Amino acid sequence: MVNTVDPAAPSLNTAPDVSWPQLERFTFTGRGSEYFRIWIVNLLLSIVTLGIYSAWAKVRRTRYFYDNTHVAGASFEYHGNPKAILKGRVIALVGIIAYKVAFRVSPTVGFITFAVLAALFPWLIWKSYQFKLYNSSYRGIRFGFRGNLGQVYKTYLLWPVLCLFTFYTLVPFAYQRIKKFLHSESRYGTTHFSFDATVGAYYRTYLIGFVVTAIVYVVMFKLFGGPFFASMKHAKTAAPRFADILPFILILYVGIFLVAPLFLTMLQNLEWNGTRLGEHEFQSELKLPNMYFILITNLLGIIVTCGLFIPFAQIRLMKYRIEAMALNTYSSMDEFCADNEPTGSAVGEGVSDLLDFDLSL
Repeated sequence: MVNTVDPAAPSLNTAPDVSWPQLERFTFTGRGSEYFRIWIVNLLLSIVTLGIYSAWAKVRRTRYFYDNTHVAGASFEYHGNPKAILKGRVIALVGIIAYKVAFRVSPTVGFITFAVLAALFPWLIWKSYQFKLYNSSYRGIRFGFRGNLGQVYKTYLLWPVLCLFTFYTLVPFAYQRIKKFLHSESRYGTTHFSFDATVGAYYRTYLIGFVVTAIVYVVMFKLFGGPFFASMKHAKTAAPRFADILPFILILYVGIFLVAPLFLTMLQNLEWNGTRLGEHEFQSELKLPNMYFILITNLLGIIVTCGLFIPFAQIRLMKYRIEAMALNTYSSMDEFCADNEPTGSAVGEGVSDLLDFDLSL
């Protein structure tokens, strides 16, 4: 007896056809209760060791967020060396102390020290990005960052200085150039990122933010500025008291709290919707009402718990920001190739953390 096979029947050895593009959503599986234990131990050990443990705390914290961030069935990994970060922080601390002491010696020495540190700052940013991205990986392939030194100085020194001489009208342009440089010079293995968010889009974003900020402060001063303006009249005849300027401080901070989520939402959506990895496209869909809800409830939780809710608040915000993103893939994620990159400098990493200036992509 001869067995016959229907040629139209699907073969067991044939993989099903995959239609492209496919939308791969980012997910974040971190939990507040887990992160609270990391956060409290990091805090206590950093205090007990007078800040020395903070480098190890950074590695533990970063690894937790990387390990819990997933896309296309895999998570990210962080390989930073805490000893290297600690050395960088020590050098950064020495530089900042030298800056503080120099101005006490004489204004001339102070300005010379400031000029030297300002000249080094773009180089430190460059090395910091190399260090951070090289120590980040996905599916066993490391990220990388290059860009030549001339680009670094033009991006981080020339454009900011020009902003000063143009009454800050170039701020959106300078910010777009910074983001374009950071995204376009980053790589995953041998595949480059690209960035096509335009200068015009940044000007529109900043214009919306400026108009909303102006409206918020005009309305708030109209409704609640009476005590402040009364105190200004009182200040002409007597020294101002803290109670007199308290309404102004409250209005200032409430205004920032109302406007900051708008900027955060618009900028994340603009930047990641304009970013590609090879042929793959990123998407970001942050919603302003959701941002307000998370930030307001986070603030209330932190106040009610006297700060103990901070790690839970960080997890809630990070989860929403990450899960608002997706990657539109046009081919398999297994097709990327690894590349060897220089490790960069932990000194730059130390400076960025010591100045509370996060340079991470």
